[in-house]
Amino acid sequence: MVERLPKRPPAPDEHIRVRLITIEAGRVLHRFHMSKFQATDFNGTDKGNARFSPIRNALGEIIPTLYGGSTFDCAGMETVFRDVTYEPAPKYYQKAKLAGFVYSNVLVIEELSVVDLSSKALRSLNITRNELIDTEKNLYPTTRLWAEAIHASVPDAQGLRWISRQDDTAEAVVLFGDRIGPTALVQHGRSLDVINDEDAYNRLLDLAEVIGVRIVP
Repeated sequence: MVERLPKRPPAPDEHIRVRLITIEAGRVLHRFHMSKFQATDFNGTDKGNARFSPIRNALGEIIPTLYGGSTFDCAGMETVFRDVTYEPAPKYYQKAKLAGFVYSNVLVIEELSVVDLSSKALRSLNITRNELIDTEKNLYPTTRLWAEAIHASVPDAQGLRWISRQDDTAEAVVLFGDRIGPTALVQHGRSLDVINDEDAYNRLLDLAEVIGVRIVP
């Protein structure tokens, strides 16, 4: 079997075939976000540089997005610690970088249909995981094209789901705000300041230890 080596992602095909899966009502999504936003706020701006956002529809309008993880650790790795390098410990992270971050839980009230981006499902899209999920930041403009193409081609898709690159024991999701009703998501519990809430900070310290990071003043 020929193995495709990591390379620049191919452009999306004109005809996209996907597998929709369900995020059941009752699931909790874990989020780290800035305190100026509510837990269920979608990002409807062109600010940021993520794998699948910011993205636009066929009219050139921003598609609001919301990221979440299936666990605390996944959400932390996808946001707070996403730029930590693959180098031997010790690695240092300035505590000041945590300023303004809060940790929130979002409860799914209404069942959601999202596109499966697992390695198995990607075969029907003619793209590999290392071309779509495991790419570095310099290729995000191309991976965002895939999110835009899927959004345009699959009107029932309310988001994307994949195994997190940063924490491959968990799932990451991005939801499309133009296809999520106002009652589909609610905040579950209060948002915790990651510096001033002892429990949230201690959990981040535990995660930092796992990845060989020391949080320093």
